[in-house]
Amino acid sequence: MVTEYLPPQELHALTGYARPSAQAVWLAERGVPHRLDGRRLIVSRVHVLAWLEGRTMVSSTGLKLAAIK
Repeated sequence: MVTEYLPPQELHALTGYARPSAQAVWLAERGVPHRLDGRRLIVSRVHVLAWLEGRTMVSSTGLKLAAIK
């Protein structure tokens, strides 16, 4: 069964690292959006596929209400 988020085994295979903090650094260096939630790393399979295809991914930190006039 394929899930929306990568399980720890797939993250390890992708990054070559077992620790989520090291995986997060690897992902950040390559521009793959992710979230570190305590000791759990959350990575969307869609973002990894886009990265593999060479598509640019835009990370958002939310709405910029200051930009609304």
